[in-house]
Amino acid sequence: MRPTFHAQLVNGRFGDAAIFVERLHARAALLFDLGDLAALSSRDLLRIETVLVSHMHMDHFIGFDSLLRVNVGRSKTIRLVGPPGVIACIGHKLCGYTWDLAGRHAEALVFHVYEVSEGLLREARFHLATRFAREDLGERTLRDDLVLEANDFIVRAALLEHHGHSLGFAVSEPIHVNVWRNRVEEAGLPVGPWLKGLKKAVRDDLPDQWPVLLPDGATNPLGELRDLVSVEPGQTLGYVTDVRDTADNRQAIAKLCAGADTLFIDASFAAADAELAAARAHLTTRAAGEIARLAGARRVEPFHFSPRYQGQEAELLAEVREAFCPEVS
Repeated sequence: MRPTFHAQLVNGRFGDAAIFVERLHARAALLFDLGDLAALSSRDLLRIETVLVSHMHMDHFIGFDSLLRVNVGRSKTIRLVGPPGVIACIGHKLCGYTWDLAGRHAEALVFHVYEVSEGLLREARFHLATRFAREDLGERTLRDDLVLEANDFIVRAALLEHHGHSLGFAVSEPIHVNVWRNRVEEAGLPVGPWLKGLKKAVRDDLPDQWPVLLPDGATNPLGELRDLVSVEPGQTLGYVTDVRDTADNRQAIAKLCAGADTLFIDASFAAADAELAAARAHLTTRAAGEIARLAGARRVEPFHFSPRYQGQEAELLAEVREAFCPEVS
């Protein structure tokens, strides 16, 4: 399966938390956390349409201003999911600027914010046209940890314990639709943008008689085109950072990120510094590997290493790997 999600650590394993996620054949991108975003180009920042914030400590939230600045004047909605208090924090951030020139922007930027609390999901909107005045959109019961459904992926979240709350996330595509280029060509059809319509029809489980638009303007029933694609389980990315090593956290992470293709996980401290990790409410390398194994993740990507270990990245990775796959260490 050709992966849909392509993720990169914006600041490496030692810098501020931020993971930029591109999606195959899609302009829109996703961002885990809002640490320092200076390493991302304006072009990358303009692609971001979904932001998932674990908590509002400075090294996870300071990049909001960079995202805001480059998008002012764009006709765009940015969805932002965060823990309790995130709606107020976004409101305060936006109120920190004077928007007396807002009326000069014909294109209006909107932040649609989703706040996850115990069993509830609250929503609010901030619109440039109203100088980012807060507009509450109500709340609803949170079911199955599902906080967001986009066209081709879903976001689930769990409240975990840090010094307060920290959100863990799992981003999944419901199914993965793979186009077989050789079959398309054997059918006498060109490879091109029209295949997005075919993939969407399959993903939406439309009936066989559904008309799929071809490049020449004609249509074919979906049932006659199904052999051009194959359907496989979708890809899942897990993201967990800044959490205490507790039994409850371990179980919640394992449930949220069960079977993840890749789990990005906090591993701030070396295994020998477990007492320091507990005092700081972070994970050790050993704990990160054990949790990834408990979740059944296919691959683990540790990050958020403490600067005290500069020059020891290989040793920290080896400790995670030993805990994740003890049978091959």
